[in-house]
Amino acid sequence: MNWDETGPETDEPTGPVLDDRLVDADADGEDTAVEAALRPKDLDEFVGQEKVREQLDLVLKAARARGATADHVLLSGAPGLGKTTLSMIIAAEMNAPIRITSGPAIQHAGDLAAILSSLQEGEVLFLDEIHRMSRPAEEMLYMAMEDFRVDVIVGKGPGATAIPLELPPFTLVGATTRAGLLPPPLRDRFGFTGHMEFYAPAELERVIHRSARLLDVGIDVEGAAEIAGRSRGTPRIANRLLRRVRDYAQVKAEGAIDREIAAAALKVYEVDARGLDRLDRAVLGALLKLFGGGPVGLSTLAVAVGEERETVEEVAEPFLVREGLLARTPRGRVATPAAWAHLGLVPPQHGAKGQQGLFGA
Repeated sequence: MNWDETGPETDEPTGPVLDDRLVDADADGEDTAVEAALRPKDLDEFVGQEKVREQLDLVLKAARARGATADHVLLSGAPGLGKTTLSMIIAAEMNAPIRITSGPAIQHAGDLAAILSSLQEGEVLFLDEIHRMSRPAEEMLYMAMEDFRVDVIVGKGPGATAIPLELPPFTLVGATTRAGLLPPPLRDRFGFTGHMEFYAPAELERVIHRSARLLDVGIDVEGAAEIAGRSRGTPRIANRLLRRVRDYAQVKAEGAIDREIAAAALKVYEVDARGLDRLDRAVLGALLKLFGGGPVGLSTLAVAVGEERETVEEVAEPFLVREGLLARTPRGRVATPAAWAHLGLVPPQHGAKGQQGLFGA
């Protein structure tokens, strides 16, 4: 066993997260403000996620035809793929108000009871990061979703009394980036479950063209393709890169965006042709140049790039693994042949045999 790989297992990242990364899929303050203007208002306007859109459209149309509230909906997938947007579209399609909260904000059953008791009939309750809700609140939610009722406990000890509180029919839309952490009783109470996939470059180009029109930015087909190819399959990142390229174009090119301007702008912001940023390239560079492509332990790799272990594991590695540039093995982290090619380096002869055994190439 590689001793660098041992350590306590946790459900949530415990290390610092880099908030200033241009390719971070989590929303920051600027994203939240801009996304409100860029979000599509109905399913027809929503780009991508064809299967989820088609299935959700049937669910909502059937509910409207019956004159009933829609079934509870669970949306899972990586950050930035449109879960919050779809929740707002569900409310708009059902002509209902929406209440937005998050799992970390509900730490006690009383917090959830206060929210549920104030819902209107047919209202949509969007619960982001639902897997991070406290267990007592989670158990109260079971009854609320199934029977539209909660039991409010009054008093303490032997004199405590459960008072049943009837709730108006509502639709819960839960969003999670880690569906595996949801207990089965909670997952089973959702009438519809949709998994959000990463976007293809062609879909991201449509997102970029639409956002450019709303932002009044001139961009050609090749410029949109250049940005889409560096957006990690995530609309939120695509929109963020578009705004940064727009800034560069306004200063350097009279506002017009083509392939050359987009590439030059993203070079300034250190986002390369595959969407890797400074941290990603630092991890790959250390793995290749200092350790000959691995295997190397996570803690050793983190020290080599001057970051916390959790930052490398939770922030950099998922995309590198998804891109086929890095592999996690029982012996440690190993670079793939694609990583050597991407950084323009030649694998050392003594490491070629080991990599052949791991990757069959």
